[in-house]
Amino acid sequence: MIYLEQAQLDQLRRRARRTGSSMASQVREAVARYLAAPAAPPLEGFVGCGAGPEGDDASERADEILKGLLG
Repeated sequence: MIYLEQAQLDQLRRRARRTGSSMASQVREAVARYLAAPAAPPLEGFVGCGAGPEGDDASERADEILKGLLG
């Protein structure tokens, strides 16, 4: 069982009707595509992988910088 937002459910119903397939097959197809796509590496893995300007405190501010980048 999955829970969708009403707008997602409405779109899924329309798409299933338009393509002549069931909502369940649409969901299975979407999940299969999602799982087949390579996962993006976490940005945290890049922290400290290079050298910055002398005296830069980026390594000390890594959490603050990542929060700014990721929101």
